[in-house]
Amino acid sequence: MGLRDIRTKIDLIDFEIVKLLNRRFEYALRTKNLKSNVEDPGREAQILEADGFRSDTLVRSEFSRRVFREILAESKELQSANPKLIGFQGEHGAYSEVAAMRLNPSWIPIPCGSFFEVFEAVESGQFEYGVVPIENSLEGAVTQVNDLLVEKDLTIEAEIHVPVHHCLLSLAETHQQDIRVVYSHPQALGQCRGYLQRHQIEPLPFYDTSGAAMMLSKERPRATAAIASELCAELYGLKIVKERIEDHPSNSTRFVLLSRSNDSDEGEKCSIVFSTPHRAGALLSVLALFSEAGINLTRIESRPVRIDPGRYAFLLDFEGSKRDERIQTVLKKIESDALIFKFLGCYSEVRATP
Repeated sequence: MGLRDIRTKIDLIDFEIVKLLNRRFEYALRTKNLKSNVEDPGREAQILEADGFRSDTLVRSEFSRRVFREILAESKELQSANPKLIGFQGEHGAYSEVAAMRLNPSWIPIPCGSFFEVFEAVESGQFEYGVVPIENSLEGAVTQVNDLLVEKDLTIEAEIHVPVHHCLLSLAETHQQDIRVVYSHPQALGQCRGYLQRHQIEPLPFYDTSGAAMMLSKERPRATAAIASELCAELYGLKIVKERIEDHPSNSTRFVLLSRSNDSDEGEKCSIVFSTPHRAGALLSVLALFSEAGINLTRIESRPVRIDPGRYAFLLDFEGSKRDERIQTVLKKIESDALIFKFLGCYSEVRATP
């Protein structure tokens, strides 16, 4: 191994160190809403006296403690700034993070391993907000999110439609003609099927688009690429081989902003969850209320109530504001007759540029 190769290894390690520090600071910020004070001398002493600092390697104990004193000081400074946290599912660079940044670039996006974790962290107060995809223009509803909207007591504060433009990403040293396989989420692979067939690239499924980009950056396999967002190229030091490789340029995803409570009656759209008695025409009678009041429905989804097999809940979106007396009348009627009723919120769409 020559000098150039060694320095390349050092650069990659430095890149990973910064990424790990960022992840540690994210977890530090997650604790800020779970404790009464930024200062916690007992916890700091516990960290600085941990067994990991007793080392016979090149990393001397005093050096480790000096580094961690700086890390703890930076963590406290970040917590003291009290930024708003918004959770999203996936790794950094996911399209959900793109949506979060467009909703409000001053919020701190925090990655979560699952949609359930996003909902739980908002519900427990770790995050002020969560952002989740509710439906895709090509693939339809995101069923896990719809199930959680039925089960959890969170509300919708806003929605945003984000155009989904896929990029083919590779390592800097990989030539386009050498790419033989590509990793990405199965939906992304399907949305880019035409491009992959034309260039004879084998699609290999991965759990997440941004996760595929992160794997490529870490493991650095030869003749391999990932399909992910433009943001992933920046975050993971990858090269954009080709932009907008999706077969349908109109591809977009609708995301909703979650919070613990939304008391606003301002907005152009409302969402509810309800379950009707198990009798013929029960759902039709609810839909007729909207039709008779001249209220336009924009979406209806049915999901099984998992704690009560055989019963279904309906998620309904419709145009209008809660201030509208027609809507108030319809909602009161549905609530009085429904087995389950939940008003998810009155909200507006945040416009995102393509």
